[in-house]
Amino acid sequence: MATTMRERTVQFYEIVDLVNADQVRVHQRNWQSVLLEVGNAKLDERTHTTPDQTLVGTVHGSETDGDHLLLHKVKREGEWLSTMNMETGEWRELELRAAEGYLDTTVIAFLGFGNVIGLMQGSVSAPSHKSLENWINGLQIFTRPILVRALMTRAEVERLAVASGASRIEIRLGAHKAEALSKKDGRLARMLRTAAQDFGDVKITVTISVPRGGGRDDERRVLREELSELADVMPDAAEVAKANLVYANAEGGEYVRLSEFVEHHITAKRRVPTVDDQGNSVRILSAVQVIMGASAEHEDELRRAAGVQD
Repeated sequence: MATTMRERTVQFYEIVDLVNADQVRVHQRNWQSVLLEVGNAKLDERTHTTPDQTLVGTVHGSETDGDHLLLHKVKREGEWLSTMNMETGEWRELELRAAEGYLDTTVIAFLGFGNVIGLMQGSVSAPSHKSLENWINGLQIFTRPILVRALMTRAEVERLAVASGASRIEIRLGAHKAEALSKKDGRLARMLRTAAQDFGDVKITVTISVPRGGGRDDERRVLREELSELADVMPDAAEVAKANLVYANAEGGEYVRLSEFVEHHITAKRRVPTVDDQGNSVRILSAVQVIMGASAEHEDELRRAAGVQD
């Protein structure tokens, strides 16, 4: 059993094609075949160098989960690297050897649907999703350039449908987004639209709160209905859109839950073992297992966000 655990974030992205500056979803690619080619490639064939960074891809095989990509960023020769003995305080510089380089590493798992990936950075300076995008495009793995974009969820909007009311709402949008309200007839939509027309290109925040106490069920229900009318535009048009939603519980009472309706990047925080009981490093294997576990837990949400629910 691993003895050292660190909390890290699994981030989910989708890979789309760029076609005349448009982002286009395509059929599921055979990423295992891509990884097989990368694994068999020479070092220079899987290395992409720009004036800003050098990125190297390495394939990591797993008996249970298939192949995964380790994307490395090579530390530059001019960077000051050093180590310190945390017991004695002894400090020394690290010198790069001519044929060696120090690496920041990110683990990337390609899921079996929607060209979705799970990504875990080994450090804050490790390659990001943009690094993966640059690496794939730099190596010209595909005939068209690709874009790696955050996989967003609108799951919170779905909670509106089962709420019995809303005790407080807050919405903020810029006047340039008010056009999204043009076909909405509710009082809340008209209020936001009128404010945008009257005051020009400003940010408008509307907050409505129903006082506590009994006998307010109708007001809370109406407030939820006004908010529900904007459900299809809030994720894209609003900078802030949140509400205290009221739900009935099994005992006949009710509870309040804060929900936000702007789009959110799908992520999962997990604790990742780094060494086992014998002190052997297991961080890469652990990262793969954690990514695959998190993707299985979030699969329904990921499929909805990627548009591949079937």
